[in-house]
Amino acid sequence: MSKLLVLALNEQEEKAIDKIIMAISDCIQLEPIQVAPVSILSFPGLEIRQHQRRVLQDGKEIHLTHLEYSTLVLLASNPGIVLTRTQIFEAVWNMDSDSYHSSVVNVIYNMRKKIEPDSR
Repeated sequence: MSKLLVLALNEQEEKAIDKIIMAISDCIQLEPIQVAPVSILSFPGLEIRQHQRRVLQDGKEIHLTHLEYSTLVLLASNPGIVLTRTQIFEAVWNMDSDSYHSSVVNVIYNMRKKIEPDSR
């Protein structure tokens, strides 16, 4: 019977686990899985819990579409960096396109209406 173990680790703990796994990998068969890092992006009044795919504004959950959420995470992960519409489109939609302008603008507009108090 297979058992699944899920752990939430900080960086130091993750390094220790990696060393343990390397040491025992010859003795047991491990099935690779994709691990999502536990990460929380915090800003005044806004918290993005990436491991839960949740956005909280002043403790209250804000419901975003997949594209709005992905755009918010991209922008929040790059504070102080100006990203072009093309860069946002290619990162969030994961494709190249010449007709990206309206898609990016609409998603950002809708996202801002939900999380910015003065744009509601």
